[in-house]
Amino acid sequence: MRNLLSLLLFLSALYFGISQEKSDYTFEDTYSDGVEIELLRPESAYFLKEGPFYIHLDEYMEVGKDSLIIEAYGLETIPDKKFLKLSGSRHEKIKVQIISGEEEISKSFYLIKKRPLVENDAVVFGLLMFILGLIFYTSGSKIPFFKKFYSVVPALLLCYFIPSLLSLFGIVNASLSNVYYVASRFMLPAGLVLLTLSIDFKEVLKLGPKALIMFFTATISIIIGGPVALWLAYTLFPGLIGEEFFDSLWRGMSTVAGSWIGGGANQAAMYEVFRPSGRLYSVMIAVDVLVAELWMAFLLIGAARTHILDKKLKADTSAIDNLKKKMEDFSLSVAKIPSFRDMMIILSVAFTAVAIGHFVADNLAPWFTANFPDASRKMSLGSSFFWLIIVTTTIGFALSFTQARKLEGSGASKFGSIFIYILVASIGMQMDVGAVVEYPQYFLIGLIWMSLHVIILLIVAKLIKAPFFFVAVGSKANIGGAASAPVVAAAFHPSLAPVGVLLAVLGYALGTYGAYFCALLMQAIGG
Repeated sequence: MRNLLSLLLFLSALYFGISQEKSDYTFEDTYSDGVEIELLRPESAYFLKEGPFYIHLDEYMEVGKDSLIIEAYGLETIPDKKFLKLSGSRHEKIKVQIISGEEEISKSFYLIKKRPLVENDAVVFGLLMFILGLIFYTSGSKIPFFKKFYSVVPALLLCYFIPSLLSLFGIVNASLSNVYYVASRFMLPAGLVLLTLSIDFKEVLKLGPKALIMFFTATISIIIGGPVALWLAYTLFPGLIGEEFFDSLWRGMSTVAGSWIGGGANQAAMYEVFRPSGRLYSVMIAVDVLVAELWMAFLLIGAARTHILDKKLKADTSAIDNLKKKMEDFSLSVAKIPSFRDMMIILSVAFTAVAIGHFVADNLAPWFTANFPDASRKMSLGSSFFWLIIVTTTIGFALSFTQARKLEGSGASKFGSIFIYILVASIGMQMDVGAVVEYPQYFLIGLIWMSLHVIILLIVAKLIKAPFFFVAVGSKANIGGAASAPVVAAAFHPSLAPVGVLLAVLGYALGTYGAYFCALLMQAIGG
């Protein structure tokens, strides 16, 4: 396994060493009077060489419909369907002016170094489904090579890692694709409903306090780990950090803390509070995603070897085993060959709940933002995604006390698992493995931070004899939130996915507070 990962990382580094850098960024706050815009991710402009570059227009902008004027230090602008092609040398600022009658317009743009081979989302989704199908086909193969291979490498890990190669080799560009949005806003909540409607809530409560202890341990370890990692970097590698980042690195790391304790909304809150430079913010986004997903890969490997790890931790897994057995016994007691009617009812229940979730989220999030701006920023109450997860999970739990629970006999959790696996593939597609080649020093800090988090978690788990399941879910409920915690929990058993969701919601509530305290500690060290 180590040799395989080493080979893949070597090939990634080799590819990025001989190819042109891929850069995506967002232009924001574009108004009709024209403004000089600093790129949201201008660090990539530092690496850009000669053109051409491509500005990808969002779905609301069409060339010719509005008058779009771009000044980029004399770069030549060539219309190209949904793209504007810029030819010339590197630049760090672009002046954009949009004129549409007397209306003032705000637009978003993406600037990329190289257009992806595949731009159609239907094709992107098809590629992901092909990869998933190939993985599950080979994982059930009787060919000796595949039997041995999958005894070492979990299928779920491949569902996560292989799609990242699509981005790595320029086949797709996740920034230009809506596949992840669809998977996270439609399939994830639908999957959560179907995975929770058959849950035995009383048995979940019997899991005891160790799950919460490991969750709060994960939170505290991130708060402590940030300043310690920063101090170690300053002390052991004084020349490691670029001079332009030396005095402000803690600002960028505060956004990582927000993401790792809560989620995207908490990360955005830290950005608003501490205002790191665009370049630094972008570097930290790359550190956040890649380090977190690398840890997730190890958790998925651990999930396949949970019995071995539990023995080393001397953990009492009786409550988890009882929950699994009760769910399996219930599934067998109501199991039947599903009819077309049954499958339509399952999908109807799932996506009706998703529709309700979106309706409530679309109304509650703006209301909280308008009436309680501070609470919305600190507790993610202004995030539509937060409310979507809350509402759909609540509907799933409510249905578990009704006759809808028997839909499990027709395969409700299997449909839910399919949606989760599609989400996993779309998350993997966003992972930019090659970014570590561009910013090795900042990834080293991220790895130190994550290592401290893992060490503290394992020490506490050993002391309280907590199962590895609680280690994994407690960690990912912080680092990853509702998009990752149920995925990791379901890797242990589908019936355990709701545990991940419940803890992830708690992480959203604590994320901004914990990240703010962590930032103050890092500020004291970083100056």
